[in-house]
Amino acid sequence: MRERLATTEPRGHETLPVLYSRIGTAKRAAVREQYIDLQGGLCYHCHAPLDGPCSIDVAAQFVEERRFPPFFFTRPIHLHHDHDTDLTIGAVHAHCNAVLFQYHGE
Repeated sequence: MRERLATTEPRGHETLPVLYSRIGTAKRAAVREQYIDLQGGLCYHCHAPLDGPCSIDVAAQFVEERRFPPFFFTRPIHLHHDHDTDLTIGAVHAHCNAVLFQYHGE
C-alpha cells in the first residue's frame, strides 16, 4: 500500500485525511486544494503536474468511460479516496482516478 499524506493544518484547513462521504462539495474542493499544495502541484498517482495532462504511460491505459458517471471527466482534477476506508488519499488527474478505479480497484 502506498504511503498516505497526513497533516495537521492551521485553522480553516482540514486535518488530512478526511472521510470523503462526510464532506460536501465545497469542502471537497478545499481538501482537494490542500492536497494539491501538499503534493507540490503533482498528481498523487502519475506524478505529472496537475495543471497539465497525466503521464504518457497512464494516458496510454484504456479507460471504459461508460463505467463512470456522465460528468466524471469534465473536472480535470479529482479528490481521490479509498473506497474501503472512505479516507481521502490525494489529488489526481481525472484519467488517473479512472485508471486507479478500473485497474486497481481504488
